[in-house]
Amino acid sequence: MKIVPVTDASFAPYGRVVEGYDLTGITEALKKTPCTDSVVYVGRDESLHAAPGADALGEGLYGGMPFQFGWCNGKNTKLNCLEYHRDSEFDMGAEDCIMLLAQQDEIIDGVLDTSKVKAFLAPAGVLVELYATTLHYAPCSAANGKEFHVLIALPDKTNTDFRPEGGANVMDKMLWARNKWLLAHPDSSEAAQGAVVALTGENIDISADI
Repeated sequence: MKIVPVTDASFAPYGRVVEGYDLTGITEALKKTPCTDSVVYVGRDESLHAAPGADALGEGLYGGMPFQFGWCNGKNTKLNCLEYHRDSEFDMGAEDCIMLLAQQDEIIDGVLDTSKVKAFLAPAGVLVELYATTLHYAPCSAANGKEFHVLIALPDKTNTDFRPEGGANVMDKMLWARNKWLLAHPDSSEAAQGAVVALTGENIDISADI
């Protein structure tokens, strides 16, 4: 799979590189968050909120709206699922990481073919905005066996418990948590837990490409 940097023009439909903020304090706090061989996500970590410059960063990114700083850490090379929110997500890795992305308008009749997924390399320390229409999920390692610590900034309470039964349409049925719409690949653990199977094609694994 071709992997291109987020500075490439082809990234523009998915997001942008965010500049101008002092990320030193939050990067140091991010490096101290726990990391294992599996992928772990924590939606809000108070150590990140307490980092120097965190308040100014969050207020700038979300224009004064309530926000949460969390992290997604571990080792990973597979797609498994895609998700989207009704707003931008901001990500920054303490190490290089790779993001597997698609676009919401590529969902056809409630299904997305994974051949639409593109891979982008986000260098360490580069803050990236993923637009609300960008489908994404857990980061991937930039090299086999290499861990990542990735800051995940979202509106407050995103990804917390909220899963209503039913739904008026196929997209409503994908609501997996608060402000989290999830499309699962049939091979994923999320599908085994009842997530809507809405990805067709290969469950992408970039281990041969890094």
